[in-house]
Amino acid sequence: MFNLTMEHIILVGMAILIAIVIGVSIGIYLTVNDTLAETVLAAASILLTIPSLALFGIMIPFFSIIGHGIGFVPALTALVLYSLLPIIRNTYTGIKHVDPNVIDAANGLGMKKMQRLIQVEIPNGLPVMMAGIRTAVVMNIGIGVIAAFIGAGGLGSLIVQGISRGDMYSIVAGAVLVSLLAIIADTILLLLQKWFTPKGAIH
Repeated sequence: MFNLTMEHIILVGMAILIAIVIGVSIGIYLTVNDTLAETVLAAASILLTIPSLALFGIMIPFFSIIGHGIGFVPALTALVLYSLLPIIRNTYTGIKHVDPNVIDAANGLGMKKMQRLIQVEIPNGLPVMMAGIRTAVVMNIGIGVIAAFIGAGGLGSLIVQGISRGDMYSIVAGAVLVSLLAIIADTILLLLQKWFTPKGAIH
């Protein structure tokens, strides 16, 4: 079970890290382009409506071209795509809703756009941004179970094996471990959010 748990953590962890880099970058860019923001957020919302098993299945023929039709790579890609909406949306919302008075004060201090973004907007928008990341993490820990159907391993393997063999113990054990993993991950991220959020920022 330990190896399956580690496989699950690595799969979800890598997907989230990649999604954070992509999603936060896109979310920040959208704050200066409201027209594009509506289109991108709508497209990401549509992507999230695709059933997880169907999306994993869609990945297979594409990655078969490079010899990775099943396994870690298509599962990782699918999880990254599922993570993008909450991260992009919350990054965009968090930065756009920073108190205008705080922005004016930063401008009054002569801060340039990049300085203001790094020193003012991101720190003050962090609680909302982190809420999106937490949502993506918890969601992906659950969806990652489905990845076992395309040979990506993880705790889903325990559940799939339990279903195929009629082994209730394996099914329950896998479900409990997935739930515990989600709770632990969310708690750690909440603590990090509180740690890095500046005093005075809205929680």
